Amino acid sequence: MTTTAAAPPPSDAHPPSGFALLRIWAPHLAALTLPLAALGYLLTAPHAWPVALALFASLGLGMQLADRYSGKQLHEPRPDLPAWPFDALLGVLVVIQLANVVLLARFFTAQSLFSLDALVAILVVGASSGYSGIVVAHELVHRQSAWMQQVGRLLLCSVMYEHFYTEHVRGHHLRVGTPEDPATARFGETFTQFYLRTVPAQFRSAWRLEAKRLGDEAMPLLDRRQLRNRVLHGVVAEWCLALTLLALFGWAAFAAFLLQAVFASRALEVVNYFEHWGLVRSAKRVRPVDSWDTHSRFTYYALTGLTRHADHHAYAARPYQQLRVHPEAPVLPRGYIAMFPLVLGRNAEFRRLMTEELRRRRLGPFAEGATPAEPDAAVGALAIEGAA
Repeated sequence: MTTTAAAPPPSDAHPPSGFALLRIWAPHLAALTLPLAALGYLLTAPHAWPVALALFASLGLGMQLADRYSGKQLHEPRPDLPAWPFDALLGVLVVIQLANVVLLARFFTAQSLFSLDALVAILVVGASSGYSGIVVAHELVHRQSAWMQQVGRLLLCSVMYEHFYTEHVRGHHLRVGTPEDPATARFGETFTQFYLRTVPAQFRSAWRLEAKRLGDEAMPLLDRRQLRNRVLHGVVAEWCLALTLLALFGWAAFAAFLLQAVFASRALEVVNYFEHWGLVRSAKRVRPVDSWDTHSRFTYYALTGLTRHADHHAYAARPYQQLRVHPEAPVLPRGYIAMFPLVLGRNAEFRRLMTEELRRRRLGPFAEGATPAEPDAAVGALAIEGAA
């Protein structure tokens, strides 16, 4: 299959500057939507329950509508774009994420854990941590710069998921689309089944990868070499952060921090679930057909290019502003944000739509040479489940 790629600039072309660069960069400010909403909510607290409910509903509804009706983003990036304004945006997102975590803890010095205002604060910060904290961390841990990788690991500590750094980069990217990858959702698998399987399996995989790097995959926990285990370092760092918040702000702040981390990491696994659902890799090298893409304009800008997941897996070190469209990749029925209610609330419908796309493109269990009995049985089960 051929791959659509951006044409190189003419030899006499110059990188865009001034207004031209601003016009390309400005739409990416949509990535600030959730982080700034969370920051604003925390800075204006406390809120009466009707205000808290109205703010939460308007934010959620607004983002869903934007994702559903913002149109498609199919442009190819200019390869001569300067990197600094896009990296600067990542830096701003890092600062806001860390500020939100601290402000959430401070919020509970004057607020009970059991109120609608507190619940909305946890949900909004958790959503921001999931969309921006983890998404930005994902971008940074793939960079070649060591200090960027460390900042990405710090962000992952803010959601108690630092092992993602090891498992995602050294595990998932090598094994994606294979039975050995715990982060690839299998054909017909529900989100609940995937979540219960993937969370412990990813941590075990990350631990084994580090033990193998240190010389012995079956290394006992008390082996002195474990002192150089990066997964262990991450566990210690994230719990030091949690306990520091406990010491400074109390038990309610500690609980709120853990709850937002659970919410954020669950959001990450929703994304993991639909990014490779049902796909089976048939080649040694990862190809664009091994990942699901989406063309939603709002999702593309709000999630710093994460939606061009096919190109990311083909070229993992490529920065978000340079990710390209691959027309041969399967396409999600909605943008990332609009996929959440479909995955969590109407999972049978999600699996039916994904199955139709796999069948149309002859991928996954419908690929040439696949056994037809399995997909046909699964489709029949989906029809029965949907009717029920």
